[in-house]
Amino acid sequence: MSSAEAGRRTRARGGERLLALAILAALLAALLPVVRVVDPGWWLVGALLLSALVLAAGYGARRYRLPAVAVTLIEAAVWVGFMTLVFLRETALLWVIPTLDTVRTVPLLVEAAMEEITVGAAPLESTLALAFMVVGAMGLLTIVVDHVVVTARMPLLASVGIIAVSLIPAIAAPSDVDVVGFVFLAVTILFLIRAETRSREKPREREAERTAGVPATAVGIGAIAIVIAVVATPVLPQPGARAGSGIGAGPGIDATLQLGDDLRRPQEIEVLRLRTDSPTVPYLRATTLTRFEGGTWKPDRSQTVSLESDRAFGGVEAADGVRVTDYSAHIDVVQLDSPWAPVPYSPVGVSGLIGPWGAVPYNRTVATTDGSTQGQSYQVDYAVTRPSLEQMRATSAVGAQARDETSQVPADIPPIIAELAAEVTADEPTDYDRLTALQRWFRGSDFAYSLESPVEDGFDGSGAEAVARFLDVREGYCIHFASAFALMARTLHMPSRVVVGYLPGNPTTESVDGQPVFSVMSSQLHAWPEVFFEGVGWVSFEPTSGLGVPTTFSSDATLPGQTTDPSTGAPRPTTTPTALGDAAEIDPESQQQGAGAGSVRPPVDPLPTLGMVVGVVLLLSLPFLLRELRRRQQQAAARAGDAAAAWQSVQEAAIDVGIAVPASETPRAFANRLIADHGAPASDMSTVLRAIERASYSRAGRRSEWMGDAAAEAAAAVRTALLASVSPWRRILALVAPRSLVIRPGSVYAGTAPVRAG
Repeated sequence: MSSAEAGRRTRARGGERLLALAILAALLAALLPVVRVVDPGWWLVGALLLSALVLAAGYGARRYRLPAVAVTLIEAAVWVGFMTLVFLRETALLWVIPTLDTVRTVPLLVEAAMEEITVGAAPLESTLALAFMVVGAMGLLTIVVDHVVVTARMPLLASVGIIAVSLIPAIAAPSDVDVVGFVFLAVTILFLIRAETRSREKPREREAERTAGVPATAVGIGAIAIVIAVVATPVLPQPGARAGSGIGAGPGIDATLQLGDDLRRPQEIEVLRLRTDSPTVPYLRATTLTRFEGGTWKPDRSQTVSLESDRAFGGVEAADGVRVTDYSAHIDVVQLDSPWAPVPYSPVGVSGLIGPWGAVPYNRTVATTDGSTQGQSYQVDYAVTRPSLEQMRATSAVGAQARDETSQVPADIPPIIAELAAEVTADEPTDYDRLTALQRWFRGSDFAYSLESPVEDGFDGSGAEAVARFLDVREGYCIHFASAFALMARTLHMPSRVVVGYLPGNPTTESVDGQPVFSVMSSQLHAWPEVFFEGVGWVSFEPTSGLGVPTTFSSDATLPGQTTDPSTGAPRPTTTPTALGDAAEIDPESQQQGAGAGSVRPPVDPLPTLGMVVGVVLLLSLPFLLRELRRRQQQAAARAGDAAAAWQSVQEAAIDVGIAVPASETPRAFANRLIADHGAPASDMSTVLRAIERASYSRAGRRSEWMGDAAAEAAAAVRTALLASVSPWRRILALVAPRSLVIRPGSVYAGTAPVRAG
């Protein structure tokens, strides 16, 4: 082997090594966003190590000029060996050879990881199953990207896949735009594309390329991407944690109250739809938490009886003179997988549920031991107790006949809870006034709703210590407000418990049988306290600052739930309910009128919509802009004497309109085919052909200044003729979605030359 040939091979291997490093850097940029949804751990090192081993195996196999299939099989063998050694060696032969037990274990790990992803909240704990899923997926992605980039020579297509993978964490846990991460990803993608191009160039071509403006093209592409990310993205509607978010945002209900992470998961879906004949929309309760053991609230044991049983619900007991009103509600579950069926309080009958559903008589909830709410549609008949303000003040909560566990307080409860309860209620004459004083205090300016402050200050959950910390910091979410209120009520010797359920939904434009339909979102999952009053029953309160409607009762001067309009003296619906179960006022007339005359709607901010339109337009026009930028760079290089740039411009124009550009065809045969079959002008095509042939076979290399602007102008004329030779639809597609961005001339995807009859 001559020294010149050895030098060429050394330079080729150097280009392949650089390409492997570029692929690894791009994969690292795609992997880093995963840290937002999975706690950083050894899985990160494992994923990078596996990617490096796969790329090294591919590089080594190609040095021996093995077929592409063999290279991929070797990389797959490395993946299997690594995954077996790290995760499944106890079931493997010699730690790396999978056995039948190894194969059986894989679905179990995948199933466990999927369950953690489904029910967990970001950031997820780095468990063995989750690490197996992430590391394995990273290895498979490496094999695919390596094949697409190195074997198929389609770096842009691989870049699209890498970018798509990097967006998955942002979809799972939306947050503010990570400009630094995006710029890093953009730089690695550009580095990958450039490394792939250099790996196919000869040394002389690289020198010419530097004068042809390829670095400027890369800078231009990067600038467009960064402008879109930094300028357009901030004006789009930003997902994030919502003030008023409830206990979670997943498709189920977690009643443990250990849900700080779920609160900070900002996904939102519609869980159910509700309509009712009540003048107000009720809160929907799933279950209650009465026992306060080990410093935390425990869900009530759900021993059920048949919904048809006389012991299921029974009637609502109330003292003489306390008004009870009957209503019905219809609930359609859209996407909620829960063993509790949300119902208004207090249900007296439930119909339409399919499966082994039963009633829990103690807390008047509906549950199942073997089923789900998913796809259910049911009707609830419920009764609302409506005492007057005077009746509430005459009723005692202290010493009310409820279960002992409703008034138990741990002996080691932090003193601040009882001290503040006594201080806030010191001047109030009745139990009801004491509780409304607590409610006002929590909803006042001293407290703020926050999803982040609890975590930043080192506390979470609903235990006594967390409540004490919350009362000190005075920032928290619904769990803290509800738990603090219930514990403080118990220190005042009042039976209390915590309810988990949903806030009233949002009105829609739909109505059924004259009843407006309300949509309940996953972010409206909520917790609130209840206190038991003799002769009235469990009364709900809303202490969470900025959420729901505070509980109030009307005086005997008006009907319960009504006030008097001072302008007419006529009664009108109140904006505050007589109990928490009446939480959102329904106005059927305004629901039916929509935006008709006389309705007042808040002004609409056009910026989010405009920003979205601009973002979509920029995204759709990006392929055209990139192709146009590349064409102009090629034209400038051709005018400077680069014959290869002019020839490549013709090749890419042919690919854009669907003409095959195989590697096996000589430039002259390709030129003749364009002239004969596709209407390319013979004189212009001949000019470009002479330029590339002269540059290929002369000592001057690719540069041929003697041609002047002729090659550039001829290449532009050929491109115009090729576009004119196809149908208008094909022409538009060639401009807005140019295939040459992902298909390189001479690649296996560029097509084969047609076979001509002898």
